[in-house]
Amino acid sequence: MYIRRNSLRFISVVLSIIFALAFFSFRLVFIQIFRSQHLEKLAKRQHNHSIEIEPIRGTIYDRKGRPLALNIAAYSLYANPRQMSEDDKKKAIAELPRVLGLPPAFLKERLSRDKFFVWIQRKMPLSVSEEIRALKINGLGFIRESKRHYPNNYLAAHVIGFAGIDGHGLEGLELQFDEYLRGESGWMKIVRDARQRDLMMDLGFIPPKDGFHIVLTLDETIQFIAEEALDKAFAQHKALSATIIVMNPKTGEILALANRPTYELSNPGGSDEASRTNRAIAHVYEPGSVFKIVAATAALEENVFKEEDVIFCENGTYKVGNHILHDHGSHGKLSFRQVIEQSSNIGTTKVAQKMGAEVFYKYAQRFRFGQLTGIDLKGEVGGVLKHPSRWSATTIGALPIGHEVTVTPLQLVCAMSAVANGGVYMKPFVVKYITDHKEMVIREFQPEAIDRVMTPETCERLKKILQGAVESGTGKRARIKGVSVAGKTGTSQKVVGGQYSHDKYFASFIGFAPVEDPKIAVVVMFDEPHPSYFGGTVAAPVFQEVAVDALKYIEAIEQGL
Repeated sequence: MYIRRNSLRFISVVLSIIFALAFFSFRLVFIQIFRSQHLEKLAKRQHNHSIEIEPIRGTIYDRKGRPLALNIAAYSLYANPRQMSEDDKKKAIAELPRVLGLPPAFLKERLSRDKFFVWIQRKMPLSVSEEIRALKINGLGFIRESKRHYPNNYLAAHVIGFAGIDGHGLEGLELQFDEYLRGESGWMKIVRDARQRDLMMDLGFIPPKDGFHIVLTLDETIQFIAEEALDKAFAQHKALSATIIVMNPKTGEILALANRPTYELSNPGGSDEASRTNRAIAHVYEPGSVFKIVAATAALEENVFKEEDVIFCENGTYKVGNHILHDHGSHGKLSFRQVIEQSSNIGTTKVAQKMGAEVFYKYAQRFRFGQLTGIDLKGEVGGVLKHPSRWSATTIGALPIGHEVTVTPLQLVCAMSAVANGGVYMKPFVVKYITDHKEMVIREFQPEAIDRVMTPETCERLKKILQGAVESGTGKRARIKGVSVAGKTGTSQKVVGGQYSHDKYFASFIGFAPVEDPKIAVVVMFDEPHPSYFGGTVAAPVFQEVAVDALKYIEAIEQGL
């Protein structure tokens, strides 16, 4: 009996072992054949860690090679919650808010995640990262990245724009040329141990391709001169907004462009949409008397008037359709030259009436009003220029003096540049060329003539008239001692609630210098300046201040100083 019982126990043990061996053998075969790929992927995910290597975004330079936007070293903080003990997490939640300025609730939520990697804060200064290292909190780590930096902060903000924390352009040239600037990310694969600690770079490395560099037509010095003058006048005249553009009339290169209000490129989130709007290309307004250069050009080019032809200006009151047109002074007889110099609304209207709507419209189109200039910046609008078929009985008295038409400041400076450039209209641009890291030019942008607005002979005659407008007309405050200046003032009523306001105005000035060999053309525009609101008293002095310093600077460069 005893022997039989032991025999049964022995058989049971042997059968159990055989069954276990069979089960584990089957399980092993199943894993090896049917589950091997899944488990291999799982192991790779646990032990192989891929890290994206951010490329360095390309630098934006001014025309002299001075950086306007560049990348600087920064450190990004991450955490491995699975590696952190409860004490580590409590210490992090207690200490990091003080250093990073983050709410404790945010850190608590991040560190409660069941993950090997979570971002805490991206692209911190070196000093902050060193302060966190000194805390010696287990489970925290740093990745070296780069951060977009704008050394001049708000200078040329509406041209440069800004990039987000992920390195993608969001406004201005940063957005327009993002595909060139951002580069391509690289990758490296890291082997980790069972505790998820990085061991070595083992499974491959793909280096990032850094972004290309962009060289602009802007000149940092002229940009600073323009913004400083605009700032002072903007505050002095308590304007709603203001714009200035400085252009090389011979090439179409934009040397400076600024708007007020503006914003800090280092903190775009702290600004509103109005401050970030590039009013130079996206804001339209009725230009007023600066638009009289169209009537003057058409009359001279078509031989409808000569400089000394006399026009009776009705002593300041003239009926056009059912509208009464007024001059700022009670002018009687004026020569054609004096009509433009003194900015007579009635005289200009009579000039337009004599040449006819079709002729006037043709020259307004030649100056590309109502059309895009084609500048290499996003957001440009073309304004409104009505075809003669849509004119009312009063349009012939409104359009020639800058009403019933809307323009951008950029269109105005391009038009005045055509006068300065012997009648040739140049396409405006802000990017000169794009280079790689070996300074090899991969794309270049050349000056482009769009059209001839008038003959050189007509242009010379018009220049003299516009020079007279500065020397003895409404633009006296744009005069520069020892330098010949040509220009035109403009003052226009704003349309408020469908009617022209009697206390809200636009004040403008467009001009160029020197007349005999123009180096710069400038437009200055203020929206709702007060108490003074005339273009000759508000905008012309800004032109004068900018032109004086800019011309001295350009002369010094030309002399190699």
